[in-house]
Amino acid sequence: MKKINPWKMILLVTMSLSLFTACSSQGKESANSAAEPSSKEEKKSSDAPPEPLGKYPETVTVTEVLGYNPPEDPRTPKGITPEQNAYLKDLKDMLNIEVKYKWTVPSSQFEQKFSLAMASADLPDIMELDQKNFEKLKKQGMLADLTAAYNDYASPELKKYMDSDGGFAMKTFSEDGKLLAIPAFEDPFLSTQLLWLRKDWLDNLKLQPPKTMDELDKVAEAFVKNDPDQNGKNDTYGVSLQKNLFFWAYDLRGFFNGFGAYPSIGDNQSAWIKDSSGKLVPGLIQPEVKTALAKLQTWYQNGILDKEFALKDENKAVEDITAGKVGIVYGEWWYPNYPLNLNVDKDPKAEWIAVQIPGLDGPGKSLVPKIRSGKVFAVNKNMKNPEAAIKMINFYIEKGKKKYIDQNKAENGYVYNWFNPRIYNPAQIDTIYTEVNKALDAKQTEITLDDENYKNVADVFKAAQDYLAGNTANASKGVNWGQYFSRAAKDGGWGTTRQIKESGAFVNNEFFGLPTETQVEKGAQLDKLMQESFTKIIMGGSLDEFDKFVQSWKSLGGDQITQEVNDWYSKEAAK
Repeated sequence: MKKINPWKMILLVTMSLSLFTACSSQGKESANSAAEPSSKEEKKSSDAPPEPLGKYPETVTVTEVLGYNPPEDPRTPKGITPEQNAYLKDLKDMLNIEVKYKWTVPSSQFEQKFSLAMASADLPDIMELDQKNFEKLKKQGMLADLTAAYNDYASPELKKYMDSDGGFAMKTFSEDGKLLAIPAFEDPFLSTQLLWLRKDWLDNLKLQPPKTMDELDKVAEAFVKNDPDQNGKNDTYGVSLQKNLFFWAYDLRGFFNGFGAYPSIGDNQSAWIKDSSGKLVPGLIQPEVKTALAKLQTWYQNGILDKEFALKDENKAVEDITAGKVGIVYGEWWYPNYPLNLNVDKDPKAEWIAVQIPGLDGPGKSLVPKIRSGKVFAVNKNMKNPEAAIKMINFYIEKGKKKYIDQNKAENGYVYNWFNPRIYNPAQIDTIYTEVNKALDAKQTEITLDDENYKNVADVFKAAQDYLAGNTANASKGVNWGQYFSRAAKDGGWGTTRQIKESGAFVNNEFFGLPTETQVEKGAQLDKLMQESFTKIIMGGSLDEFDKFVQSWKSLGGDQITQEVNDWYSKEAAK
């Protein structure tokens, strides 16, 4: 799992951008197939209480769109398409819900494609939305009230997840007592930035993992100039970066954090931190950002950053990591699961480690959101069967139970990062870490847990056992290591993240409300301004461009956003 996406991670690590949708008011398939089952379901419910996993007497067809990355598990059959995802077959067999795609695109093209769909009012039934699009569709009155569907059909496990924060996330996406979306919220520390390094390169050059920015500077330069892979070629660079400076992966959030700068949580738009007076200020325009940009400009000149980073998307960044061209990358806990595992399989000598991000005078503090809910699942107000969305979430949770463990494997065509709507246990990764280490420390041969978390825990336990034993009969070394080192190793992704959490080495993004009116209206323009200005500086432009950017950002809507954010904060702080 990755996260995943930044937030679009995580994910990734978390961590893909996918969206299951249904076309109801448009398209005969959905209109004709959904209307009849709706009346049958109503007749059935008059005789018996609603069933969270009740099978429709007649097929409910849900047409969807999908923005997707390749399957995260390399054991997935080659050439499989989203339409062939085995989860969809099981969904049809268990619930009589049939999924059909209107269109599918690579995740990098999804945002533009979905924006066109919104502009033409060609909306699906079931929608995965970021907060900006949720706010737009809410204001347009396009979202269904899910209150009754949730109350009647949500499984006990789903309700347990949604209640785990006292119902706060659910309230955030409700209005006038109406539930307008099911939030996929998670442990905020899943967003913690770490520094991932090639330890074998450090060892080759007799270097130690860096704790300060000066030490990182020396390591990064050595990774460029001193042949760290010992192949006799000048073919490596220091730090991975793709064209989006603040994104869901392979970006520079953690680098800026090391300078005490907190420009973004990964969504381009500014993060918000407290100033000395207790007000919220935009991290994006603080002077520490300018200092960090000056260092990046030097890195670019010295070849520490790839000269072509501004032309690379996330897939190109993954290719460089896999090919062993780069030895340092900032990112969250899930990186061993993808793409570092690909490099480990390609190069048997590759060894990656995770450390707390370097800071100016010692280890730095990562930016962590107050709430991590980068996506929500909403339903078109015209959908005939809104409860189908709730049932599909129940279905995915159900598939995590022990009785399905021998069935829903990647090699059998189950691609979880293509299935939506899906909601996870908000504490899933910590549950995995705790249960797997409990079993390893006790030298158990199997996991005794028996609830909806079983599959996730058992999968990681098996991978950990195989990796530690050097067993590649079930999966490659990279796959086993990736599962183990991301989720269970005490010095791995989540293990290091837990240490950061426990030591308090983090700064909170204080704004967790829905996008303000001006953020919705001006956000894309300000994102573009930031991206163009910062990229220009990194590639050799005058540092004075930062001061011009700040003035433009403020005049083009930033000052108004700051006022709106503080108006929200004054109300929240008073609670």
